Amino acid sequence: MDGIELLLLRHGIAEERRPGYDDGRNLTAEGRRRTETVLRRALDLGLDLQLLFSSPLNRARQTAEIAVEVGLAPSWQAAGALAPGGDAAGWLAAYLGSLPLTKGGRIGLVGHEPDLGLLAAQLLGARPGVIVLRKAGLLVMTLDPLWQPGGPLEAQLNLLLRPRILLDD
Repeated sequence: MDGIELLLLRHGIAEERRPGYDDGRNLTAEGRRRTETVLRRALDLGLDLQLLFSSPLNRARQTAEIAVEVGLAPSWQAAGALAPGGDAAGWLAAYLGSLPLTKGGRIGLVGHEPDLGLLAAQLLGARPGVIVLRKAGLLVMTLDPLWQPGGPLEAQLNLLLRPRILLDD
């Protein structure tokens, strides 16, 4: 596993929480627009993905669909471990050995806060809570090329972008 990058993407702006309906929330029209703009700019920066995985919740799935629509990724797959409270780190470590990536490849994970921030902090060796992704925000890190299955998964931070930086407004 040489130089594989991991792009973490928080879902876009979603509908307000309603009691008993949290998991069914969709992106708002503004959330779709902003997410599309951010992802087009990410593509312009050369952050295209070989593989994309998403939380199965609507707002994350819709964000992954937008990533495919703009050409950031060829397709996406649902990953239950990316749902709120899931074991994203454990899933990622278990899955990495079988990824069909070329040297210098990049995979993306679409999910939620605080889970993505906690995953990033864990991989970067930072204190939990110091990394927070805004809605439609993204983070890119390079996974340790010397990592071996069963060992601790570590990474180096390459880029942390607030969506506002990539928006015109």
